Amino acid sequence: MTAAKPSKQTARGRLRPVPEPDRQPPNNLEAEEAVLGAVLTAGRLLAEVAALVEESDFYRPAHRAIWRAMLRLTDRDQPTDPVTVLGELDDSGELADVGGGPFLHTLIAAVPTVANAGHYARLVAETARRRRVIDLGIRLTNSDADPAVLAHLASELADTTAGGDGHSWAPPVPFGTTGNLPVFPVEVLPDWLGEYVAAVATATQTPPDLAGMLALAVLATITAGAVEVEPRPGWREPLCLFVAVGMDAGTRKSGVFTALTRPVADFERGQAAAALPGITETAVLRRIADQAAATAETAAGKAPASQQDEARAEAIARAAEASALVVPPVPRWLVDDATPEALAGLLATHGRIALLSPEGDVFDQMAGRYNQGAGPNLGVYLKGHAGDLLKVDRRGRPPEYIERPCLTIGLAVQPEVLRGLASRPGFGGRGLLARFLYSLPTSLVGHRQPGAPPVPAAVADRYALELTALAASLTIPVDLNAGEGPAVLTLDQAAAELLLSFERDLEPRLAAGSGDLAHLAGWAAKLAGATCRLAALLHLAGHLRDGWAQPISPDTLAGALRLADYLTDHARAVLDLMGADPRVDDARWLLDWIARTGRTQFSRRDAHQAARGRFRKATDLEPVLALLEEHGHLRGVDADPAGSKGGRPASPRFLVNPLSRNSEPSQPSKPGSPTGSEGCEGSELRVHTPTPTGRR
Repeated sequence: MTAAKPSKQTARGRLRPVPEPDRQPPNNLEAEEAVLGAVLTAGRLLAEVAALVEESDFYRPAHRAIWRAMLRLTDRDQPTDPVTVLGELDDSGELADVGGGPFLHTLIAAVPTVANAGHYARLVAETARRRRVIDLGIRLTNSDADPAVLAHLASELADTTAGGDGHSWAPPVPFGTTGNLPVFPVEVLPDWLGEYVAAVATATQTPPDLAGMLALAVLATITAGAVEVEPRPGWREPLCLFVAVGMDAGTRKSGVFTALTRPVADFERGQAAAALPGITETAVLRRIADQAAATAETAAGKAPASQQDEARAEAIARAAEASALVVPPVPRWLVDDATPEALAGLLATHGRIALLSPEGDVFDQMAGRYNQGAGPNLGVYLKGHAGDLLKVDRRGRPPEYIERPCLTIGLAVQPEVLRGLASRPGFGGRGLLARFLYSLPTSLVGHRQPGAPPVPAAVADRYALELTALAASLTIPVDLNAGEGPAVLTLDQAAAELLLSFERDLEPRLAAGSGDLAHLAGWAAKLAGATCRLAALLHLAGHLRDGWAQPISPDTLAGALRLADYLTDHARAVLDLMGADPRVDDARWLLDWIARTGRTQFSRRDAHQAARGRFRKATDLEPVLALLEEHGHLRGVDADPAGSKGGRPASPRFLVNPLSRNSEPSQPSKPGSPTGSEGCEGSELRVHTPTPTGRR
């Protein structure tokens, strides 16, 4: 696991000169004067110029003050001619600092031609970029030895020297994504499983995410109930998973489902066939015993008084013999459509069950499709995921208690099914949606390769063989009522330290108001536990026949951490699609305000004054502004100085992306294409650290 970046990127402030008495930092004062003079002469040029430069690019402080005054006037729909700019500078107490009114006329006289304003602005931006390279080099040289800080500065320096001037606005990213979503990291899977996932993805021309996520659900189907993981004493996690993949109709979901689950279904049928003779024999003996008990009971009722004690004892003995003959259930592993009540019955019978379906009807079942008016029955899902005690009441039978219920869910649903799930009663508030691991891959429809090669027979045979071997090694019945329990996996010392480091990095990210995962805290708070479950599944898949007897290694846990990074990015997108992020509505409101007022820049105080009924304090806007920065709608710049007249403290100020106009849909959109290629390629290592807000 790589070191964490600083929690917040250092804001770009006023550029420091190189500390050499005989040398000034690069600057082009003539170009700066020409830019300002062009805007004073022709105010319509401000929008063009503002897309190329920002305040901190001006080297002379007086030029910065004039630029700020122009932006303030534009936001109030006032002209930027010399008279209005002069008045604005006088009101802010900065007129004397810039050299008074005559200096503005000097700027106008310095413009060769206003038609070249864009060219002058690019000259200003280029010299500012060169100053920034020097400044970053100095900071890198004088920085402490903290590897995270050094890496951060080096990355920023590399980006700047490569031509990243920070002014070329890119189209903003739709809410719910932070750029291209990563591709499922197939390489973290053991060879036999990763090869099959990649081959299925290629053969079906589907993203590897679908087969990869289903592979995890299949592993959970086989291992849950038989094995648990104990990251630390007192902390146990069952190995069941809730998995949901968002895929459009017509993307060959059913084919992938069949390919991944067929060996489990075959194993289930084999187990049922092998158990059927014994089940039949026990059932016959039970019926005979029931008849004998009934006969003895009838005889006891008719016996004379002198023989009643003996007859009753005989009836009780026959009844005890009958009750001791318990008919074992037909082995069952999979179900694809069941009501909550049916699932509870299956868990009572088998202890574990997996609901795997290529459709989204399961969410309707959860919401109580056949239980109109009574509300959703979510208890079996919540307890089945957590492994908490589940009590099942059946008509005509005594209640049953399942000590460690294990319910695995694997779904491939259309994104439209996911939309609005957070608003369903109980789904968000009771934590159901927070238990799912999500994936939202991009469809390859329209880019698929006709005649793609099928899955090689050897790869498919190995997958079936290894999966069957793992299942067979974990099918020994466990009598929980007799005090037995599942096998317990532990972490070796290095893996335990790696997990603890991950938890330390994760916790600040959940903090309200400052953490980048605060809006996903319900989901992210379960991420450490989910990571341990994933590590255990990868461990068992890598040690098919004796994994339960070995501790989890740090390499295996590192693979689970890569999966956690992947899942975090996809959870952002899916939970936004569901409407689970309250920041998004506020962010869309703020974008509407920006569009209505034609803002090119504004301060946090400006936004708060416009939204007093929505945000109680100005600081309440920070999470929303951070979200807009993350998605490229805004860019943070220096706050306005207090000026010679004093006044309130400076308020953070933001530039508006000119490409934001009408770019954000009223409903969340699907993410863009993932980095990587079609079929089976994996993703690069992603660091599970907060995305720094502000300027890149």
